[in-house]
Amino acid sequence: MADGIYVSMCGAVARTDLLDSVSDNLANIQTRGYKASRPAFESFLPKGGGYDKSYPATSASVVDLRSGPSTTTGNTLDVIPQDGAFLAIEGPGGVRGFTRDGHISLDAHRRLAIGGHPLLDKGGQAIVVPSGYVPQILPNGTVHAVLPGGDQSGKVDDVVLGEIGTFGLEGAVDRAGPALLRPGQGGGVVPKTDTLFRIGELELGNASPLESTVLMISAQRSFDASMQALQTYRSLDQKAAELGRTR
Repeated sequence: MADGIYVSMCGAVARTDLLDSVSDNLANIQTRGYKASRPAFESFLPKGGGYDKSYPATSASVVDLRSGPSTTTGNTLDVIPQDGAFLAIEGPGGVRGFTRDGHISLDAHRRLAIGGHPLLDKGGQAIVVPSGYVPQILPNGTVHAVLPGGDQSGKVDDVVLGEIGTFGLEGAVDRAGPALLRPGQGGGVVPKTDTLFRIGELELGNASPLESTVLMISAQRSFDASMQALQTYRSLDQKAAELGRTR
């Protein structure tokens, strides 16, 4: 009976991992640049024999890098890099992270930033906007600084500050935040060139509400079935023990 209890328990734990993942996806549907997680499952044989049964388990959680739906904001500093490209930011401790969250603003040091972290150009440097100037992002990713009203002669003062860096993620990736990713073990980063940007738009989470809801219901039912099986095996085990004492 113990084998049945362990199999049921492993199934319940695996479904709990799936429920946690789906719940996280549903909670971040409106989160800018969020990438859904997709748990992967495996079955394994127990050590020491008993090969007539296999045990389910969660083997890994894969991040879905597909693009999500977009929303129009009209903000000239909101961007969506096309062709699945990622933006690079300088995270805590100087560790580089990658995101599809294109909500750009100016930080206290007048650097272009995402979520308070400096946005990096193609050379891996922060883009600093001179005091009094307004940043402007072109569809090709070039960042200009424009002086409102022009200079003293009335001529428009336009300074090119650099070009936003765009990158592709290959292989395994790890989540470093709701919309922040880093290469995982065996993963890598590839610079992308000639990336175009959609200006005045933002990308939302790529988890489908309908698909996630259906998956959650299915996972909940599987979890309930595993728990019911566990209770049944436990009851049978107790009855077998009682029968042994009676004899």
